[in-house]
Amino acid sequence: MNAQSDTPPFERVALLGAGLIGSSIAWAVRARGLARHVAAYSRRAETRATIERLGFADSLHDSAAAAVAGADLVIFCVPVGANAAVAAEAAPHIGAGAIVTDVGSVKQAVIRDIGPLLPEGVEFIPGHPIAGTEHSGPEAGFGDLFEQRWCILTPVPGTPEAAVEKLKTFWERCGSTVQIMDANHHDKVLAITSHLPHLIAYTIVGTAVDLEESTRAEVVKFSAGGFRDFTRIAGSDPVMWRDVFLNNRESVLEMLQRFSEDITALQRAIRWGEGETLESLFRRTREIRRGVIEAHQAGSFDAREPERSGIAGSAPGKASPDEG
Repeated sequence: MNAQSDTPPFERVALLGAGLIGSSIAWAVRARGLARHVAAYSRRAETRATIERLGFADSLHDSAAAAVAGADLVIFCVPVGANAAVAAEAAPHIGAGAIVTDVGSVKQAVIRDIGPLLPEGVEFIPGHPIAGTEHSGPEAGFGDLFEQRWCILTPVPGTPEAAVEKLKTFWERCGSTVQIMDANHHDKVLAITSHLPHLIAYTIVGTAVDLEESTRAEVVKFSAGGFRDFTRIAGSDPVMWRDVFLNNRESVLEMLQRFSEDITALQRAIRWGEGETLESLFRRTREIRRGVIEAHQAGSFDAREPERSGIAGSAPGKASPDEG
């Protein structure tokens, strides 16, 4: 490390929520020296007890107001639907000069729910680390979650470049590659790359659940790789994904309509035995898969629980990139 990287970019990081993403940020901050103090907020006593046992926070708080006091970086890590309520409690206690960001996979809703509540002098830079696993909760976090993953920042108009660069540096030191993007564009891109695939996975697994009992048992018993992958995605946090779909409904519905039209065309090709049409589609989609692999975004399909020994929060293998 050089002298610059040895200097923490922030003094006190406040994590409002400490599930998979929040706890992973905490582990990364501690392992990589990104702040002198990590404050974690959770409204649930059981969660705070778990955080205390794991040891990734320097202070624990049962109120968002107490957690953000004195923080120069505040990160909203709660489900998108909870942002407004948490911001209403926390915002009056965030000091001027602090940077406020988040980790949600919907950005326009975040700007709508948090931005108007922030006091003068606070810099608001919504963010989205595109990383995760199907596991949730503070025990699921590990410090390498963001390694070689994208993090998208969607600064609101008028945000000073210095503040954007400071947050960009933070995520880069967490291991991410940072992309600056318009919030509306972000929501459309994520609707097709993340939100629609999750909706499809939930639907396919739901269809299997609704089969008659004897068939359903065999579906589980003889699950092939494709169905296993869908169950992995469908095992994601239901509250988080409920909020994602409700808060990105326009973009999701647009992509769902396009998908429905493509499914209808595919159904027609199968019915009429149009083999060339099917093969042409499969060849094109295989090229997309190759591109994903070449871009190092293929991830791992055996998202395992991280080991709790060695470097705090480190984990074997890479995280699945399609979460959130």
